[in-house]
Amino acid sequence: MAHYGSVVRGLYAIVDVSSVLRARLDVLAVAEAILDARPACLQLRAKDLSARETLDLLRSLRPLARRAGVPLFANDRPDLAMLAACDGVHVGQDDLAPTDVRALAGMASRSLLLGLSTHGREQVIEALELPIDYLAVGPIFATPSKKDHDPVLGVDELRALVALVRARRPSLPIVAIGGLVGAKLDEVAPLVDMVAVVGALMPGEIMPKTAALDTVRTRTARLVEACTPSPSPAGQH
Repeated sequence: MAHYGSVVRGLYAIVDVSSVLRARLDVLAVAEAILDARPACLQLRAKDLSARETLDLLRSLRPLARRAGVPLFANDRPDLAMLAACDGVHVGQDDLAPTDVRALAGMASRSLLLGLSTHGREQVIEALELPIDYLAVGPIFATPSKKDHDPVLGVDELRALVALVRARRPSLPIVAIGGLVGAKLDEVAPLVDMVAVVGALMPGEIMPKTAALDTVRTRTARLVEACTPSPSPAGQH
């Protein structure tokens, strides 16, 4: 079974189709701008599109992500992830269970990286027994990208959950998500392996396409730098 291991670290960039369209931009153009900065991962979130539209987008994103050397994830839909030859799929608590995702991939003789969202201690404990490749925890802070998000956890609870995961599955990568910008991101990034960002990738206002894409590219590059740990001095581990 393919897996990440603990070495993958950095920015987990999420292209939210609804946010892109509200900014009057093209999804593939935004994805290309993000990929220019080489995040650790790229996920397509297309909550309001049909299955066929989502599949078309994933198939178009696949060569762009492959050229950039960035793993591509589909949100919610393992079937679409496999049809589009994505590297992985991210599922939530109400989506297909991780064991069923593995069964589906096995039936198709496919290897598929698998991430799972959790929103508190009970869900984290349950997730540690599941066949997942990374564990997402959040929301750490309130986020405008989801109107119906779960109660925020805060940094202290995140720190406690990270300690719990490290004690039981030390090699399982942890992704933090939810309102992680500015000083909040600086506080959280050292605690986890990856930081998932949605809205902070996008311009805060409507602007001409070229300027908007330059903004996306610049913001992503800064976030990649902020989320990527500095190399240890020689001789230290």
